[in-house]
Amino acid sequence: MHLTVGSDHPLGATLDDSGVNFAVWSSVAESVTLSLFDGDEEHRFPLPGRTGDVFHGHISSIGPGARYGLRVEGPWDPANGLRCNPAKLLADPYARLHSGEFGAGRLLLGHTPRNQSRIDPRDSASATARSVVVDDAFDWEGDRPLRTPLADSIIYETHVKGITRRHPAVPASLRGTYAGLAHPAVIEHLRAVGVTAVELLPIHQFVHDGFLVDRGLRNYWGYNTIGFFAPHRDYAATDDPISEFKGMVKLLHAAGIEVILDVVHNHTAEGNHLGPTLGFRGIDNRAYYRLDPQNPAHYLNWTGTGNTLDLGSPAALRLVMDSLRYWVEEVHVDGFRFDLATVLGRTHAAFDPVGAFFGAVAQDPVLQGTKLIAEPWDIGPDGYRVGQFPARWSEWNDTFRDTTRDVWRATRGTLGAFGNAITGSSPLYELSGRKPTASINLITAHDGFTLHDLVSYDERHNHANGEENGDGHRDNRSWNSGVEGPTDDPAVLDIRARRTRSMLVTLLLSQGVPMLLGGDEIGRTQRGNNNAYNQDNELSWFDWEAADFDLSGFVGRLTRLRSEHPTFRRTAWLHEHAAEGHDLVGWFTSDGTEMSVDDWNDPAGHSVALHLAGRVVHCERGTVTDDDVLLLFNGSMDARTFHLPESIGADGWAVVVDSVDPHRDGGVVDSVDPHRDGGVVDEMTVGAFGATVLLRPSRRG
Repeated sequence: MHLTVGSDHPLGATLDDSGVNFAVWSSVAESVTLSLFDGDEEHRFPLPGRTGDVFHGHISSIGPGARYGLRVEGPWDPANGLRCNPAKLLADPYARLHSGEFGAGRLLLGHTPRNQSRIDPRDSASATARSVVVDDAFDWEGDRPLRTPLADSIIYETHVKGITRRHPAVPASLRGTYAGLAHPAVIEHLRAVGVTAVELLPIHQFVHDGFLVDRGLRNYWGYNTIGFFAPHRDYAATDDPISEFKGMVKLLHAAGIEVILDVVHNHTAEGNHLGPTLGFRGIDNRAYYRLDPQNPAHYLNWTGTGNTLDLGSPAALRLVMDSLRYWVEEVHVDGFRFDLATVLGRTHAAFDPVGAFFGAVAQDPVLQGTKLIAEPWDIGPDGYRVGQFPARWSEWNDTFRDTTRDVWRATRGTLGAFGNAITGSSPLYELSGRKPTASINLITAHDGFTLHDLVSYDERHNHANGEENGDGHRDNRSWNSGVEGPTDDPAVLDIRARRTRSMLVTLLLSQGVPMLLGGDEIGRTQRGNNNAYNQDNELSWFDWEAADFDLSGFVGRLTRLRSEHPTFRRTAWLHEHAAEGHDLVGWFTSDGTEMSVDDWNDPAGHSVALHLAGRVVHCERGTVTDDDVLLLFNGSMDARTFHLPESIGADGWAVVVDSVDPHRDGGVVDSVDPHRDGGVVDEMTVGAFGATVLLRPSRRG
């Protein structure tokens, strides 16, 4: 091996024809040493080049698979936020792959266990993972971004391991892996359900928290990142996780399914001031993290995890932007869901929707056309920012979630909020010039009850988490339908099934972008656990043997209805074109009269009819004509008879969906009834907790 000065860019380990170039950024380092490993044998090479704050060097005669780490010599002064400790082997922030386990023992602490201000001289190499040199070459065979318009998207949030770990059609060697997710049996299911994008819970290399390991548990969800460029190795069936991940993306794209990554750019796995020194902390603590200005030995904790990345820092911002570009350019992913995204907008302390990160994303040509989805809150000051993200961004809409849950448990006084929710939540997004696609509509997500549990439990049952049932959300807006948990009572099961299907109708036929929690379509349960973040076991994994395929078939009917009818996928607000003489929306009581202010505000009101005229539909294809739609919602505990409004007429309507009788197939409403004047049926009965959808060819003009 021969060491030369090399280049200061790109950062990380870059393979070339003669060896590997290494470049590491640190504004506080006095020197950076590269540690190369041959088995357990370590060879140290001080990087000879320095350009500005980048330390660099090129080593010949090594290639893919070379394992390495970094050691940073620099100031140790925790009281002033400086935590360099050359005894600690550090992960390269730009590593494309990691080998081995990131431990959680005392050897990884930069400080001595008894004195947080004293440096720990013990070497950590025996207790931590290695970074790995990789070759990014891959035959994409012409794969290109699908660019599915947001308005036409149906997002499916799922876990790489959980979806296939118990799938009987997936070979045992592939279950729980990237290759398993791309297995034909899984893709066939996703296509049957109507999914256009999978949103994967974190797949960046993450660390299992020490307190979980001590309890014999694991970090299942993965919101504890250490490597923003590296796929999590435990999800690979092969020794080449990067190629396996790319192969998964290629196969999903071939099936018409995009890949969205849930990314955690708000904090890292190094935790608070008592946490391990794994990488960022030892390279340049003050540049990567937000320190408490009153006590720089501690961190600002706007994430609830002990630390917060500082995207107001050029170094941290560069890291995040380089990571996003890598996953788009090299791995062909189609978009990102940003965990605790309010953190990303805190250029200083306050949230700024035109701050450094959002400005960088807006001008980056690589990220144009990708899907950008915010979880629009954090636990910092004024952290709830729903409706306040930039124009190109969509947001998880918790208002839609809470309103839908309330309506389908017969909560009083919910009709007004429900009307806003199912038509795109214009009060949240319209005034800032955004469209209905700004709203990611969801009822359930990984964090909280599954849909099955939402209708089966009043209370959380998180005892398996080891926190005495004190963790997880208290306010679930759930209702057990009469019995807590499992039951054989047919009346209770019927109510649960109706409510489940009615919520799915609401989710998949509302304006905005629907997101379905993976497994909800087959009745997946977590037995009342609403915070299964540490349950890497059968509680979280999909139980395919118990799958309700009648329910998934019902979901497939709804998604086909959505895809076949642009009236459900509008790109303009329903009231935007009223000035053109087109009344596109009508709201009616069950008596067939137009909803009044008093009707909307009636605390005892639980039913409403929505008419969507199809003669002018603004969608991704431009302005088109579609069928008229009539949606009848009955969120009460009793059946309700709806009189079809005179203004839209009673003839020509056909039932296409009935959540009370899911097997009802297209019953035509205008059949002749000899007992009625004129013979035309002008009323319909919708059962308790029922939703009925009717279609009729549009009356043009």
